[in-house]
Amino acid sequence: MSTTVIVLIVYLGILVALALWSRRETHTLSGYYLAGKKLPYWVVAFSTNATGESGWLLLGLSGMGYAVGVQAYWVVVGEILGIAASWWIIARRIKRYGDETDSITVPDVLVAKFDDKWNLIRGVAVVIILVMVTAYVTAQMVASGKTLSSFLGMEYATGVIVGSIFIIGYTFVGGYKAVSYTDVVQGVLMMLGLIAVPAAAIFASGGWGEVQSNLTLQDPALVDMFAMSDSGKPVLIAIASFVAIGLPFLGVPQLLIRFMSARDDVEIKKARIVSMSVMLIFTAGAVTAGVAGRALFPGLEDAETIFPVLSNNLFPEIISGMLLVVVLSAIMSTVDSLLLLASSAVVRDTYQKIIGTTKSEESLSNYGKLITVVIGVIAVVFGIQEPRVIFDFVLASWSGLGSAFGPAMVGILYYNRITWAGVLSGMLGGFIASVVWLTQFKSDYHDLYEAIPGFIVGFALTYGVSWLTSEKDN
Repeated sequence: MSTTVIVLIVYLGILVALALWSRRETHTLSGYYLAGKKLPYWVVAFSTNATGESGWLLLGLSGMGYAVGVQAYWVVVGEILGIAASWWIIARRIKRYGDETDSITVPDVLVAKFDDKWNLIRGVAVVIILVMVTAYVTAQMVASGKTLSSFLGMEYATGVIVGSIFIIGYTFVGGYKAVSYTDVVQGVLMMLGLIAVPAAAIFASGGWGEVQSNLTLQDPALVDMFAMSDSGKPVLIAIASFVAIGLPFLGVPQLLIRFMSARDDVEIKKARIVSMSVMLIFTAGAVTAGVAGRALFPGLEDAETIFPVLSNNLFPEIISGMLLVVVLSAIMSTVDSLLLLASSAVVRDTYQKIIGTTKSEESLSNYGKLITVVIGVIAVVFGIQEPRVIFDFVLASWSGLGSAFGPAMVGILYYNRITWAGVLSGMLGGFIASVVWLTQFKSDYHDLYEAIPGFIVGFALTYGVSWLTSEKDN
């Protein structure tokens, strides 16, 4: 048995132990989906970052650094601005409001102020969550297949299945508490890996100056943050699109529930400092690994394999095994949270609130566990069909969720005249604008990132329709 496999087995054993330790919290909906709303700041901070970044960070973002060079650092700027805005604008208010209204899910928060006629807000939220989460989890299953194939030489489809078994398993057993504490383990590993790999790549290249010289010989645009692309894409549109990747931090539900799960307001104040510091290490490390990796290994067929390539070529087997765990950590820390998010949409929002079941909390939490498995299996079936570009696939899901819920959530928390119609139209408009732009217009407008029109339409409808309908009511 290889050293890499032994390291992987030890890591998976730790996750299983955490799941078993957490299982006593899973007998109620609040316990299974929010760990009883009593997590400390360091767990909330690492869980927020690990959940938000996923396999996109280590494979997609490092691959982007490899493909476009230093322009990818604009993504770092956008991510830092986005996570900062989420902590300062959303976190404390949604925690307070969620506690006041006894909310467990993001749809709970969205409908708390209103008589949700015909359960339309909740129903639309459930549909958006299920569609986008299925796409998002599928992308992570693709990432797990690529990772295990790159590190262990495993068949792609086998890698997808093996990775999914462990992710679905510990989420099923331990619920949100297991997910959050495993996120801490995974987040620390990701942080260490994103310090070690870019540092080793720069050292192997002969220093940052040599990296720049090498890239300049390949293509001068790789070392120019303001370079025009070969396709003629205006540089300002490219920069705006990279920076706007941080916008959805304001609304993606899998992050908003992290804020709701904190013990209290004091924990949130401390968590945001930790979170932003770690996010800088995450994103800058991933881009730097890709940029330096381009100098060492030009001409890779798949740019998104640069992190595994660096890990396998620059480190001894035992460290390479640990870096395999780092990549899997990034994937698992997002998939588990997405599975819980989709499960809560089915059990809490649909079965308990829309259908109106009177079954006990323990029965509902058991149903939630089963739904977690079902959604995970669906994503595996999609994931093994064919590899896709992780970066693009994740961004589409990320922007769809953010555009649907970001403007509406800001309105709920800040606009006193917000109305039922404003929230519903903002959710639908933001989501539809994001999807339509992606599928119909993006290629004709220099690949302008779909979250930009999604948020513009979402805010315009949330506030415009609320203003019109509140005037009418008065």
